Amino acid sequence: MVRRPNDPEHSRFASLVLLSVSLFSCLLVYAVVSTLLNPTVNSEDSNFESLPSVGSVGLREKKGECCRGIDNLELWGAAVKWGSDFKFNSSVECCQACKAMCTGNDGPCLCDTWVFCGNKEACGSRFGECWLKKQKDTLSPDRQEAGISVSWTSGIIFGRGEGIVEMETEYDDSSWEVTDLIRPFRNKLFPDCAPHSVTYILELLTLRHCAGCQIYRAENRGQSWDSEGNHIKDAPYGPPFALIQGTLEAEGTPFKKIPVEACPTIRRGSVAWVGSGPEFFISLANHEEWKNSYTVFGSVLPEDMEIAEKIAQLPTKSDVWNNINVSVLQKPIPLVMRRMKESLGDLNTDAKSE
Repeated sequence: MVRRPNDPEHSRFASLVLLSVSLFSCLLVYAVVSTLLNPTVNSEDSNFESLPSVGSVGLREKKGECCRGIDNLELWGAAVKWGSDFKFNSSVECCQACKAMCTGNDGPCLCDTWVFCGNKEACGSRFGECWLKKQKDTLSPDRQEAGISVSWTSGIIFGRGEGIVEMETEYDDSSWEVTDLIRPFRNKLFPDCAPHSVTYILELLTLRHCAGCQIYRAENRGQSWDSEGNHIKDAPYGPPFALIQGTLEAEGTPFKKIPVEACPTIRRGSVAWVGSGPEFFISLANHEEWKNSYTVFGSVLPEDMEIAEKIAQLPTKSDVWNNINVSVLQKPIPLVMRRMKESLGDLNTDAKSE
């Protein structure tokens, strides 16, 4: 499972959960899963204040579908639908209208940005306006303004072959055959499910270097999951826990905790935060046993999972994080987030969260 090492408050909260198990069984599941992924949880990170939102995140959305945006944000762009003549009762309907123009069946998306005015008091006569727009560069959307005084909610839609970033790795050890690790592995982002998370990833793309970003934990599938990520009957659920884990906190760039967003079932290839970040993990298997505990903001393309699998085979050393046996890399692997060097065209890149 996924966790941070050296949790000073873990035992205190574990005891509270055990004492309250009859009343808070769903919270217990979340706490147990988090224990496996959190290397350094402090008392502020390990409280349960955000847990109710974990369970309610997807209640307004259909399974497998997301239509989320960021409040108090107005994105600019060329209008393809004028909001003065195009109104809805909710931001979800506005988002869905944009998605309808981005099916992937008729070439590039005609709409990749939606902007909705949903505060009756602040919007006045403009309440319900839904502006559908087109960005010049979806990986660098044009912001008009943001802040508490902004009454708009905005979201981005990535079409087929769009919204894919490269995670470049470097591993310098002549004693280990890892030349293939130099090849970047590609991550399809989910801005409709995790808009705050994707916004942060897009900010990392603007950095020439991501000093501090790295993978430091690697555990293969062992004898518990097959090559497609399916759990083998009667096998334990780890260790090893079939994941690679690291951090996306760049030195010199203040990290703001990511709010809980869509928490689907973790599938093979899922890229998700540990808690509110900046620690993240890439799953090498399907983890139904973890329930809906982690914000998933992307998915590694299936053809690139072999790179993640090779990272999980690198030399490791044993460690214990809050009574959980884990495997950490002998040499952490530096990471850099990059734009795709070329379009993927019609490749099947529609990895979706469920």
